[in-house]
Amino acid sequence: MMALTATPIKSPVELSERARAFQQELREWLRANAPAKLKGLRLGEVRLDGDVRAAVLDWMDQLREAGYVCVAWPKEYGGRGLTGVEVALLNEEFHRAGVPSSWSWDTLGYGERIVGPSIIAHGSEDQKAYFLPRIIKGVDRYCQGFSEPNAGSDLASVRTKGVVEGEEIIVNGQKVWTSNYWDANMVFCLCRTDQSAPKHRDISYVLIPIDGNGIEFRPIKGMTGEGHFAETFITNARAPISNVIGGLNNGWRVAMTTLGIERGGRATTQHVRFQEQFWNLVDEVRKRGKLNDPRVREQLAWAYSNVELMRMSGLVLLNALATGQDPGRGATDSINKIRWSEYERRLAEIALDILGPDALTTGNKYELSLWQTAFLETRTHTIWGGTAEIQRNVIAERVLGLPKEPSL
Repeated sequence: MMALTATPIKSPVELSERARAFQQELREWLRANAPAKLKGLRLGEVRLDGDVRAAVLDWMDQLREAGYVCVAWPKEYGGRGLTGVEVALLNEEFHRAGVPSSWSWDTLGYGERIVGPSIIAHGSEDQKAYFLPRIIKGVDRYCQGFSEPNAGSDLASVRTKGVVEGEEIIVNGQKVWTSNYWDANMVFCLCRTDQSAPKHRDISYVLIPIDGNGIEFRPIKGMTGEGHFAETFITNARAPISNVIGGLNNGWRVAMTTLGIERGGRATTQHVRFQEQFWNLVDEVRKRGKLNDPRVREQLAWAYSNVELMRMSGLVLLNALATGQDPGRGATDSINKIRWSEYERRLAEIALDILGPDALTTGNKYELSLWQTAFLETRTHTIWGGTAEIQRNVIAERVLGLPKEPSL
């Protein structure tokens, strides 16, 4: 039988002396500075207010002062120029310490892990000089304006329009599934800026200020009762032309950089979260006296195997990064998105099966348990960030070389 005891993760790759030194530095710093009041806080899952918000802001200031914000950015842009291996170690150590990193706070993290790298890759020197320091300092906090009611998976079919007037671009349209909107003061937005150009060549990537600028958020209440997402209505929102990244009508290239980072950026260390989740489920099984149930053990073995597959995939990617090889991002991103989203959805189903009748009851005020929340939230995970169907098309066409699906 499989021994149901947690085992430590071994070193993912043969770490360089520099990486080992960074890991040791980080462990010692977290041991001395990690705030107890933030232990276990998952920033992407709660709205910050009151004392919790103040504590998080203080913690982010500490991270900036210590040099643990935007660490992967080149040194000339305010980062530390760390390798992919070192970034993976940072994310893993923060997770082990149980405290949030700047990467995990979505509105700040969007700037660090998505908008900033996109500006570094496609922006002008003036744009880099202006926007990047504002991201590091937390002055600009971003939410995403990509998906639309009729342009989700087919992102190139966006209908939001941008019209250039003098030195400004004026944007009108509607977006949907905007997450963490309540804490953002900027939105990175795709809009159509040349109605006569072919598809993919008429889109611009614009950074739009939110406050007092014709942008309205209408929360979408999900099955858990929380409004983590919103519809976004944009009416005559204005931004300087200098806020167009990559140039007018060249936003598709920038968007592909952004989406590649969003889908694959956490592949090297995401297994840590799923390991924690798995052992939480094992504890639940123990409490219910089902540890020797053959069917339950088979389900746990399936879950354990899949987490190990994610860990091993992360090791392969880390090894490629450590040795300077091409990690094959086109395939890696899509395979990774399918694997973790379908796994997490199935794990939640298994958890409710183990809970039995308890899965159908809530608290006195309809409070949901951890596993009930996971079940409801993971229904969407195979949709956002690129649907599972689209990811399979990407693998089939770009990796396996199969013919494209006929277009309507």
